[in-house]
Amino acid sequence: MSTRRPIPLAADLYGDIEPSPKATWRGYFPGLAIVTAGTLAAGFVADRYGAPLTLMALLIGLALNFLSADTRLTPGLAFASRSLLRWGIVLVGVRVTFGQIWSLGPVALIAVVGIVAATIGVGILAARRLGFDRAFGTLAGGAVAICGASAAMALATTLGERRASQAQLTLVLVGISAMSALAMVTYPIVAHWLALSDLKAGFLLGASIHDVAQALGAGYSYSDGAGQIAAIVKLTRVALLAPVLAVVAMFLPRGTGAKGPGIPWFVVGFFAMAGVNSFGVIPVPVAHGAEALATGLLAAAVTATAIRSPLAQLMEAGPRPLIVILAATVAAFALSLGAALYLIG
Repeated sequence: MSTRRPIPLAADLYGDIEPSPKATWRGYFPGLAIVTAGTLAAGFVADRYGAPLTLMALLIGLALNFLSADTRLTPGLAFASRSLLRWGIVLVGVRVTFGQIWSLGPVALIAVVGIVAATIGVGILAARRLGFDRAFGTLAGGAVAICGASAAMALATTLGERRASQAQLTLVLVGISAMSALAMVTYPIVAHWLALSDLKAGFLLGASIHDVAQALGAGYSYSDGAGQIAAIVKLTRVALLAPVLAVVAMFLPRGTGAKGPGIPWFVVGFFAMAGVNSFGVIPVPVAHGAEALATGLLAAAVTATAIRSPLAQLMEAGPRPLIVILAATVAAFALSLGAALYLIG
């Protein structure tokens, strides 16, 4: 009988499968040191070569995956992939104000909400068609519809390990990172080819590209005006993360034996942070610092998740999970383009 320790479960953020390891600060230090080093390396590569931070954190974490067999690292890795992630999600609310959302106007706002809902629906339908359950469809579709890797990590915390496995989460992170980078390059080319106005191009790019950084990068590569519109549209999608998480918590519960409230505390924190930011009481330097901290915490969580990923399960999954992400991506682009052409401006 094999005595090899099973690979820990990074997405089990509620302790549904394994309890959070109890340790002193000395016990957390080895794992957190590895995560910090990996995240800093990802940040250096991203800054040096203009690569997406999330993708670099994911790749470096996967390169360090062999370290997951060392039990001394387990407490720190678990803390990074759970607690740091939750606080990062809360701080994402600093990027959003309700005034920014309202400035879009009712037609654009309704269009954004419809695109997000339809994209998640396509993800669920594609997942069911390919033999996955609704939870994986929600994870993949929600990541495409809202804000890429950040949404995927937040949805994974809400669904719990019984609903969304570690292997599924990592596959979504890989697919989202790759497709978001591709969209950042190709979508502005399509907008130029169609000779879209700044307003229409900004809406298209902000409503369809997965990650925040890529959406803004694509918008400002088109024009300053398109970049401003893309930022508002994209942040509106980010603001929809909290209500989507609340709906998921209500309709896809973690199970009868799960502990904790139906709506996770970090969802409430996200709403609260966005509400405080809407009143303009947060000083600009503090807001910028909070945004940078949120980016760092989410990158650290991605690094830890990748280190703890069960690579054998990833290899067994095949291309089907990526097809679900592709279907949601195509749906988001088609719907955003249609709205930009016929509803906006």
